[in-house]
Amino acid sequence: MSLTVPPALLDAAERGPVDDEAFIACVRDSLPYAWATVSRVVAELESGDAELADNVVPPPSDADRGQLLRALASDAIRGGLERHFGVRLAFQNCHRVAAFRPSAVDGERYRRFVSTRGQLLNQSPELRNC
Repeated sequence: MSLTVPPALLDAAERGPVDDEAFIACVRDSLPYAWATVSRVVAELESGDAELADNVVPPPSDADRGQLLRALASDAIRGGLERHFGVRLAFQNCHRVAAFRPSAVDGERYRRFVSTRGQLLNQSPELRNC
């Protein structure tokens, strides 16, 4: 299961649209490793002028890796994170999450990061289990 949804939030979803704040709180509480990783990468991005910041440290456990995979493979979760933090997220190798400034999307560094070539060049024997 991707998210642990509180009964009140599930009831609200059954009645209609749910606001992003409630959804993001559910993501933060359900996927703490993924939340911490994305938060750290965004904070790093915001602390400088670079177009991107990324995480290159593999998760400490398979459970943590699973959280990143669930967060970034879900269009709804990824979109919610992007709206909340005001960035575009990109993902490689089940741990390399990058945050890009919106102005950098479709720029050279962004295109290089999300390209098939970028994915292939980011492979290593140590990452084949993910």
